Amino acid sequence: MKKVERINVIMRYINNRAHFTISEIMREFDISRSTAMRDIREIESMGMPLVSEVGRDGGYFVMHNSVLPEVRFTDNEVKALFIAFMATRNLQLPYLKSRQSLAEKLLSLISEQQQDTLVLLNQILLFEGTNPHNPDILDLSDLPHPMLDKLIQTFLLDRYLLITIEEKAKETHPIYLLQLYREKSHWHIEGFNLDDEKKQIFSVDHLTGVVPYPNRKRKSEQEILDKLKKQEEVINLVIELGPGAIAQFKKYHPKNVSLSYTNPYHSTGVLKTFIDVTKREEVKEMANWIMFLGEDISIKAVPEEVLDVLQGRSGLFLNKSDE
Repeated sequence: MKKVERINVIMRYINNRAHFTISEIMREFDISRSTAMRDIREIESMGMPLVSEVGRDGGYFVMHNSVLPEVRFTDNEVKALFIAFMATRNLQLPYLKSRQSLAEKLLSLISEQQQDTLVLLNQILLFEGTNPHNPDILDLSDLPHPMLDKLIQTFLLDRYLLITIEEKAKETHPIYLLQLYREKSHWHIEGFNLDDEKKQIFSVDHLTGVVPYPNRKRKSEQEILDKLKKQEEVINLVIELGPGAIAQFKKYHPKNVSLSYTNPYHSTGVLKTFIDVTKREEVKEMANWIMFLGEDISIKAVPEEVLDVLQGRSGLFLNKSDE
């Protein structure tokens, strides 16, 4: 019997009894004590109000004869859940194994007709990044970087972290985690470096260790936010976008760039951001992205360093205002 099926049967067994023990579960389902304990803990985590009784003859009972309500999904709710699963394939998302077990549990709750509908959707719908030769909802081929789950589990307990990065050399940094984000198929850490007292970006691909930062004499969250506010950069890139450029923007845009629409139909917009011209790679990356937007743009303000790269690569006439 599969784990999901066993847990569902155990839940029904529990609901039909005022009291039960671990030994009874072991005998009834022919499982070990450790497996029975794990199943009971998982059933508790799903919301069943179990109360344990201590003592020689102790066991468990369901509080106030409560039972979990029967879960029912409409056809559209089932489709929405699985289309969401399908759309997130091959994105190296965290908790991928939990996504698989969740899908298995949902499959066990729906009718055969609903399952057939999902199989058909899975055959026909393809999303960006989906392998058309292996479009399996439960495929675990897109496992994320092995440190990603550990990073998430650690910062959920404490956002003050001591991270080890190994690229050209091994480096350790104490940080306050601001954001964890995914860009261009890679995960990045945006953190406030507690030594340098400035914002810094680290690639999860180069992360080899993460633990809570043990130093008790550390800046408070409010002190960090106040420090960052004082360090806010002055906007030096302003671009107006037409419909074609907006379509490109939606395909991809850097994390620190936001778009404000300038008409109710979202067919024109303006973006404003800061480019650190002391970082050559950032300048080149922004020049590449501006060219990716296409010709349906009007550049109102741009650093000379970025402009030089653009003109050197394309020879295009850039509509840069003299304002």
